[in-house]
Amino acid sequence: MKLLIVEDEAKTADYLHRGLNEQGYTVDVARTGPDGHALALQHDYDVIVLDVMLPEMDGFAVLRAIRTRKQTPVIMLTARDRVDDRVHGLRAGADDYLAKPFSFLELVARLQAVTRRGRVQESTQLHIGDLEIDLLSRKAYRAGNRLELTAKEFALLALLARREGQILSKTVIAEQVWDMSFDSDTNVVEVAIKRLRAKVDGPYEHKLLHTIRGMGYVLEMRGVREAP
Repeated sequence: MKLLIVEDEAKTADYLHRGLNEQGYTVDVARTGPDGHALALQHDYDVIVLDVMLPEMDGFAVLRAIRTRKQTPVIMLTARDRVDDRVHGLRAGADDYLAKPFSFLELVARLQAVTRRGRVQESTQLHIGDLEIDLLSRKAYRAGNRLELTAKEFALLALLARREGQILSKTVIAEQVWDMSFDSDTNVVEVAIKRLRAKVDGPYEHKLLHTIRGMGYVLEMRGVREAP
């Protein structure tokens, strides 16, 4: 899941970036209103966490500008906790409102809640062959056996599963899972794929994670030829 944090307070922004990364999210950070607005329009985020008190362009103005182009779920995160401020934010198009100081676990719960509301037509349970993935509980099972995955391994598996049957290049995977541009001198994607394959496919006869030479990787259940 890819998030945008628009927060000018460096300590808070760094705390959210680090904590949400540890939870398996891919996070971009903007420190000003105009920068947040530009990123929100340039990329497709699952949720935007938007502060109200921002330099150059406040959060309400950013939200109104975003809403003219996109309906990305937005959580307003701010020191303001007056009722009229909350009403202002919700009327401007916010999906939720969280006042500082806040509980990190509450923020994560609210992120999950607005994501559920925004995915009316998307199941939170993915099934590919005997592989089961629960996007909300962040758990995966193969043939009924729990797969012990790290946060990044789960994010990688979820990305491949959501794009079942599609070949994903190293560049796409690096951007979506690690929020980085792919560098041909690094093997971070290959290492992650190797570790994930060992857990998802290792002990099982039918393989789901396939390498397409020169193109990338795909997760799919391929047909098994019957013996003549």
